[in-house]
Amino acid sequence: MAIREIRKEGDAVLRKHCRKVEALDEKLFQLLDDMAETMHQANGVGLAAPQVGILKQVAVVDIGEGVIELINPEIISQRGAAVDVEGCLSVPGVWAHVERPQTVKVRALGRDGQEHIYKGSGLLARAFCHEIEHLSGQLFIDKAIRFVSPEEEEK
Repeated sequence: MAIREIRKEGDAVLRKHCRKVEALDEKLFQLLDDMAETMHQANGVGLAAPQVGILKQVAVVDIGEGVIELINPEIISQRGAAVDVEGCLSVPGVWAHVERPQTVKVRALGRDGQEHIYKGSGLLARAFCHEIEHLSGQLFIDKAIRFVSPEEEEK
């Protein structure tokens, strides 16, 4: 495993649409492993492939309950709404209030090649939405309701 460079806002790769993964192979598994290690090293709760310069529909999420690997993920249902503060490893030092669904169901392939359905509420739902949006070139700042000052964030 290796720590990969996290691309920052302004890098064109973050605004591109990712391609579906066609082959589950050792190269993909290495990417998943590297992304999980990179996310943990950066103290993040999620990381999408374009954040490490790879235009594939791949993301990892870990809110402290273990890594969830998402290959070709899609949100298949959502319910409710909640506004909370978000940040992003690709937009360091910036925090903003963002509205997200309270609960989502996500369909994705796993490393095993099987389709999995994940249900997330609260932070997990927020992380799923945030990472899946990266795969279509969106950043959380595009959905910001109000940016948070550093003083507010420290509270």
